Order: sequence, then structure tokens, then C-alpha cells
Amino acid sequence: MSKRIFSGIQPSGVLHIGNYLGAIKQWVAMQDSNNQLIFCVVDLHAITVPQKPEELKEKILSVAAMYIACGIDPKKSKIFVQSMRPEHAELTWILNCVAKMGELSRMTQFKEKSQKGIAENASVGLFDYPVLMAADILLYQSTHVPVGNDQKQHVEIARDLAIRFNNQFGQVFTVPEVVIKAEVARIMALDEPSKKMSKSAASIYNYIALTDSDEDIKNKIKKAVTDSGSEIKAGEDKPAISNLLAIMSELNGRSITDLEAEFKGKSYGEFKDELARVVVNFIAPIRQRYNSIMADKDALIEILDQGNRDVSEIAKDTLLKAKKAVGLGYNI
Repeated sequence: MSKRIFSGIQPSGVLHIGNYLGAIKQWVAMQDSNNQLIFCVVDLHAITVPQKPEELKEKILSVAAMYIACGIDPKKSKIFVQSMRPEHAELTWILNCVAKMGELSRMTQFKEKSQKGIAENASVGLFDYPVLMAADILLYQSTHVPVGNDQKQHVEIARDLAIRFNNQFGQVFTVPEVVIKAEVARIMALDEPSKKMSKSAASIYNYIALTDSDEDIKNKIKKAVTDSGSEIKAGEDKPAISNLLAIMSELNGRSITDLEAEFKGKSYGEFKDELARVVVNFIAPIRQRYNSIMADKDALIEILDQGNRDVSEIAKDTLLKAKKAVGLGYNI
């Protein structure tokens, strides 16, 4: 049976190697099957925190270009921008009316983000983020949602809302399954391996951007935090080197066990030099493709417009079913 797969990334910062390994790499691999693939630039989510309008417009195109540069093929996958389909916002309101304040207040990401400032000053949009994400997923009758581990809770609430809605109003939504590749689900920060690599981090030494120059990559890896001792071995007591080994393993296709054997008796410096070489060789062609795509924005916009047209009937059909189910309107 064909799977319908939906996922997306916010245009809220530069995409980094964690975004690739935790999400985009899975998306690309899924194109080699009979799956129906829908990938969105989720710009409505981005404005749950303050954004500069002109910068946001550029970031939207940048994320779409990076999808393609990383291997998302517009001929195999539908790529579009969330805010160009009004059904996302309309379905969010309907789902808001079956969502519960208690379950939203327990969401981990809201707690983390609102605690960075004063919770009372957090936007309603930030609080409601999980319902918008549920609408994104359910609108396309998605069967599977590949995400990083930090988004697992959001897919679970999408499942809960689908089940609750279906039980109350009749079968409308497909209940999606979450897809997480456990070993790379959470790539950690280079400068603080107890925290996730983040595209919105204050320090550029937190992440390796997919647009970083060769010299930037080498410098960031050189400055990456390491653990006490000198043994190059993964383990709970060595979170920093475990993270770096995971990155190398994913990029060169070798097991962590093999890498530990290769670097036995070698220094952190020697290991970092090889890791830098591996990362540079991986990112350089992506960066080149990205720059080429961004140089022809008219062609990129046409790809996004086509993706928007391709998903329109699914979105309209699902929204109509949801509206009919709850009794909205008088002539539908």
C-alpha cells in the first residue's frame, strides 16, 4: 500500500547538518519507493516568534532551495509553502475547537520557548503551534510523518486530535504514524553537546550550516567541544565525541564501531581533521547546487507554485469534509 508522507521545516534560520541527518536525509531516501511525498516550508510556524518580514521572505525561498539542493526532486515530491494554502489556517481553527488547553500547556517545546522570556508574553500562536502542525499533517491525509525526536510529541497530539475528531464527528482524518530514525534523531550542538543543534542558536559554533564555507566548517569542528580524557569512543559518559562520531558515521556510511577501531590510539585533533574532511566533502556539492538554485529564483518560484497547485485538491477536499462533519456553512 502506498504511503502518503508529509513533513516540513521552518524558515526561521539557516539549515544545518542536524536538519539534514535528522529529517531531509530520510525524505530523500523515501523518494525511491512508491510513496506519495509532500514537503512543506512551514512559514506560518515561523511567525509564532518575531520575524523581520523581508528576511522571512528570503528564508522561505532559501529553505525551498535547500530542499532541492539536498536531493528532494520536484518530479518525485510535491514542494510548496504552507501560507500559500489557506486551508492550513482554516483547519487549525476547527481543530482548536476539539483541542484541550491542558494538553497544549504540557507541550515541551512551548514550555522551553516560553521560559526563555516571560510566559505571559509568549504569543497565542506559540501556544497553538501544535494544533497548526496537526492541521498541516491531517490536511493531506498523511499516513507517515518523518520528524526529529523533538517533534515526536507534536505528531502524537496530531494523532490524538484525529482520533478525537473522528470519534466525535465521523471518519474524516487518517491517523498518522511518526517515523524517527533513532540513531540520528537528535544531532547535538558542537559547543554544548547536552543541547540539540539549533538553526536559531545565538552562537555560530553551535551548528554546521549547509551553506558554510570549507574554512568555516574546519574552524567550527576544530573548536567543537570534546570530553575529558582522550579516547575516541562513544558512550553516555562521552556525549561530545559520541555526537561527532554519529555525524561522521552518517556521512561516510561506516559504523561507529569501525570508526572507534580506526581512531584507537589517535588524538582528538587527528579525529577532528578527518571529520572536517568528511563534512567538507559532503557539504561542498550541496552548497554549490544551492547557490545555483538561488541564482534563478523565478524557476524556484515556479516549482513552488506547481507544488501548491498539486496539493490544492487534497487540501480542499479534506477541509470540506471537516467542515461538513462539524456542520459549518449552509450550502456545503
